[in-house]
Order: sequence, then C-alpha cells, then structure tokens
Amino acid sequence: MSSKDWLEKDFYAVLGVGKAASPDEIKKSYRKIARESHPDHNPGNGQAEERFKAASEAYDVLSDERKRREYDEMRSLFGSGAFRRNARAGGQPGGYPFDVSDLFGGAQPGAGDRRFGGAGFSDLFSSIFSGGAGGARPRGPARGRDVETEVVLDFGDAVRGVTVPLTLRAPGVCDTCHGNGARPGTQPRACPECLGAGVVTRNQGSFSFSEPCRECQGVGTVVDEKCPECRGTGGVTKTRTLNVRFPAGVADGQRIRLAGRGEPGERGGPAGDLLVLVKVRADDLFGRSGDDLTLTVPITIAEAVLGTDLRVPTMDGAVTLRVPPGTPSGRTLRARGKGVVRRDGAAGDLLVTVEITVPAQVSAEAREALETFAARTPPPQREHLEARVRRFN
Repeated sequence: MSSKDWLEKDFYAVLGVGKAASPDEIKKSYRKIARESHPDHNPGNGQAEERFKAASEAYDVLSDERKRREYDEMRSLFGSGAFRRNARAGGQPGGYPFDVSDLFGGAQPGAGDRRFGGAGFSDLFSSIFSGGAGGARPRGPARGRDVETEVVLDFGDAVRGVTVPLTLRAPGVCDTCHGNGARPGTQPRACPECLGAGVVTRNQGSFSFSEPCRECQGVGTVVDEKCPECRGTGGVTKTRTLNVRFPAGVADGQRIRLAGRGEPGERGGPAGDLLVLVKVRADDLFGRSGDDLTLTVPITIAEAVLGTDLRVPTMDGAVTLRVPPGTPSGRTLRARGKGVVRRDGAAGDLLVTVEITVPAQVSAEAREALETFAARTPPPQREHLEARVRRFN
C-alpha cells in the first residue's frame, strides 16, 4: 500500500463515527469493534482480523490529538484539489501538473503507519510551507501502545477487594534478542542511507520534504542477521500472567490502569499501560447503589403491625434491625457502616427494604383471627376516593 493510499483512508468511516466525534465517542466505537473482531475471539476469520487491524490503525491516529489534527488538515488539503493533477493545466500558461503520487514518491508505509502519522505529517507540512527549512528530524524512542483486557469479578470480591491472576496474550519484547531484532552475537548497524536519522530529505521541483527512510523503514538501523525467534521485529506475542490487585469497592464498568504493563515501546521507548475493564457479576441477595448496599427482606403482616427484631446478613456477618410497629411495606431501614468501604476508610450503609408478604392460603383459626382483627380495626381514610367515585354515578 502506498503512502497515497494510506492517506486517503477514511478513518472516521472505519470506526463508524462522524468527523466531529468526541474522543470518548471514538474510544467507545474502537473498543466495540476491537472486542467483536479481535483475532482471539475469531480464530481463522481473516475478515475479522482485517477489520481489527483497520480499526487499530484508525484509532492510533484519531485518538492522538496532534495526529488527528494533522490528519484532518492533510485530508482537507488533498480533498480541495491542491495537489491533484490538473488535466487542463498542461496546455495553459502557468499550469503546473502535480500528483499526490509524485509528492510521496511511492513510499511504502507498511509497518510505518504510525511513523507517518507522527513525524511524517509534521515533516511534510514544514517542508511544503517552509521550503525545506524544517529539515529531517531523528526518530527517537516511541511509547508502546496501551493494552486493554476485561475481567469478571464476583460481587463479594468487588466489595471486599481481591487479587486476581490475569493471563494475557499480548506483544512483548523478544527474549532472544532483547528487542533489537538481531541474531544473538550480532548488533544492528546504523542505516547507511539516512545515517541513523530514520528519515531522508527529498527534493520535488521547488519543494523539499522529509519521509521515512525506505532502507530501514524509519528505524535508523539495519539488521544484517535477523533474530530467528522474532525475525527481526524485536517483538513476539507472549502469554504472561500478572497478579492484579482490585481495590475494595471496585465498581462494574470501572477501569484499572497498570502503568508500564502494556505493549513494549519502540527503540527503547517506555511501555504502554494495561487497562483492565471490570465486570461485576450480579449477586442473588445484595444490590449496590454507589457506596451503599441494598437488600430486600419479606415480613409478615403481624410483624409489620406489631413490630419485630429483624436479623439480616451483611457482607461480613449479621446485624439486628428493629422494625417499628406499624411499618408500611416498602419502608427502608439503614444499617450504618455495613456498605462498601470507601478509599478514605469510611463505609457506606446497608439499606434494607421490608416488603409485607400476603399468604395465599390461611388456616381457619388464622382466618377467624384476621376477621376479628378487621372488625376491630378502623379502615383507612378513603373519603377522597369516594368523592371521586360519586362523580361517575
């Protein structure tokens, strides 16, 4: 794929977002596509793998504010026709036929997509509009990409906190060559074309511009004898296990960031981060509202009328709550400090909602007692309802 083809890709369309999409919208769309099309979830599906690669390529540019701005400016520049060949210009005075392909010289980005999206854009702009004054910039270490994964925790573990061994398959530094791509016993040498800069300056008529060196693909070094393990790339896909500590009170949908545990950097750059998306299984007894835990408990009519001491479970034992006489169905009782522990050491509460249950069948003795109770208990005030009923008579 040529640089011209790469530049003309519509990254917004790849991620299914508009040009005015916010960073959060771009991130959300990318994560959805990545989960659906990840090669680990679609073994042998070439179409899903290509979609995953295209989405990763698009997100790499659009998630970076500087790259996105330069990408938009470059597409706007080319879209306006400023560098398209004018078929009629050749026969008119002052016509200057020019083509995007000539500008890029057929450079092959390949694995250098990110290089072009980074230094390449800036070099190209500075060269076009300053007559080459910008010059070539050496390519330094590059930070590795962030890696995302997902873990499912039990409700109790999320409330109390837990350490979970997390197994990942992700890019890592090759243990054989330690990331330099050369066969053990040998070392990469400085590229003779760019002298280690990673970029070269070319002249195109009255313009001069910089582009990634084709000899070393913008790395600045050449490997004569490639590492047999990684084939000169310096990285391999590894299976690794990390013990990840999830703090007490971690919530469903929360992301835990582990600095430096992501994809290794390029040319000695720092590693990216590992982002762990937490999913919490629903509990069959407790619910959660912020730092408070919720619980629904059934009580009988007699308990509601006469009051009772209610023994209820918590996450770390049991407590007794007093149900006052005359408690209506749906009333919430509070057990303070029995909820989720906050970061400052304080804790939320346990909110217990009582619901009066009505038996489907009762014994003759119970029915007689209820009838006696009903005869001696005045009915609730319903005059306002009767007044409304009389309007329809």
